[in-house]
Amino acid sequence: MIKVIAVSPAKQSIKFLLMLGILISGLFSASICAETSVSDKLTLEVAVTAALEKDPWLVGNQHIQDSISAMSVSAGTLPDPKVSISTVNLPVDTFDIGQENMTNYLKFGVSQMFPRGDSLAIRKKQLELEADQYPHQRQDRKARLAVKVSQLWLDAYKAQESIALIEQDRSLFEQLADVAEIGYASAYGMTQQQDIIRAQLELTRLDDRLTKLYQQQEMFQRRLSEWLSDYFVDQYSTRSGTGTPFQIFNLQLDKRLPDIKLINAQLCDPESETNPEVLYQYFSQHPAVKALDQKIESTDTGIALAKQKYKPEWGINAGYGFRAENQFGNDRADFLSFGVTFDLPLFTANKQDKEVESAVYKAEAVKTEKWLLLRKLIASFDTAKTGLRRLNERQELYQSQLLPQMHEQAEASLSAYTNDEGDFAEVVRARIADLNAEIDALDIDVERQKSIVQLNYFFADDANEIVAGNQTSGVEK
Repeated sequence: MIKVIAVSPAKQSIKFLLMLGILISGLFSASICAETSVSDKLTLEVAVTAALEKDPWLVGNQHIQDSISAMSVSAGTLPDPKVSISTVNLPVDTFDIGQENMTNYLKFGVSQMFPRGDSLAIRKKQLELEADQYPHQRQDRKARLAVKVSQLWLDAYKAQESIALIEQDRSLFEQLADVAEIGYASAYGMTQQQDIIRAQLELTRLDDRLTKLYQQQEMFQRRLSEWLSDYFVDQYSTRSGTGTPFQIFNLQLDKRLPDIKLINAQLCDPESETNPEVLYQYFSQHPAVKALDQKIESTDTGIALAKQKYKPEWGINAGYGFRAENQFGNDRADFLSFGVTFDLPLFTANKQDKEVESAVYKAEAVKTEKWLLLRKLIASFDTAKTGLRRLNERQELYQSQLLPQMHEQAEASLSAYTNDEGDFAEVVRARIADLNAEIDALDIDVERQKSIVQLNYFFADDANEIVAGNQTSGVEK
């Protein structure tokens, strides 16, 4: 049996206006997407590349390495010889250089010290090992910077696209408010004054949400400016002219959400547990850990250097004394002298022994830094992996069930209202719930990309790999 509902002409016009408004709103939002789909705005890959080019920390770290490398050459070189020129045994009563036989009116001497044992070679090696940690530090810095900039970019993107979703639906709420006013003015149907007030209230709430999102977007853009701006680049880098200039105060991000490739997908599989021993094999090759390995080798060399203190320090010296004629005009022979000096490290209990002991403790302390770092890396990996698993579950739930159900509920409430079988408040609630679900789905998609970026940090050989996309481009939201 088919139920026939009689609809008055006024109500038919209200229904027509409502459906027309929704159609226009949908077409308008589609045109907006088409206009903004041009990829001439700041992409995630461009942002990361620019940040890596303009980071002053990397420049400073390179200078420190160059300084230590230069110092290693100096440390492996013998100390400069010492030269002395003097007058010896000059009589003070007459100051006559020929009066006394022992007077050398000019004595020239030279001495050279030789450091203990193999101290020079060991110290040079120690500084070389210390310098070798800086390339690993820069590699880790680049990876961390890629993660940092990616998270800021994705946060700004989430705010930007949330604004787009709200502005897209705001026109629909304006249409609902207009329809409510028409329905109330025509005195047909179930429209009441409180429906008009409710529609205006929801518009005000949307305006407040937009203001809050604009604030978040601007804050994240300003934080991005720390890494993307050209401020003072020419003061510390010769590459200032190669970078891409950005208008930070009017920054527009790409509309497409990046589809970042998970580097070690098998190990990062959220459904499988990872043995810490397996993670240790991977993380042992991480730049941050390799930098600490170099530091450990340097401190171990410090133990060998401290043990050289048990050996004597040697020195040689030579002198040549010129003598003038005596008071009778007879020539006198010049004097030649040479010698060897060395110290005797006999009392070692409170000096050499303690220096070696101190070097051993220092080396052991650095080793604990490595184990702390490995534990932190493993825990951070497990945290990001667990987060990705839950985000995958939520993404599947939203895409397969929640979003379709929300859309269906919104359409059903609208259909009931236009057929005078539902109330206006239910239409508004359903549309608000649908909008919130869209924003939540966006939040899940963005947080999922941030988790992938964090996981890529643990396995990337190059910083640009952290944000490298899959062959399929990102989806425009």
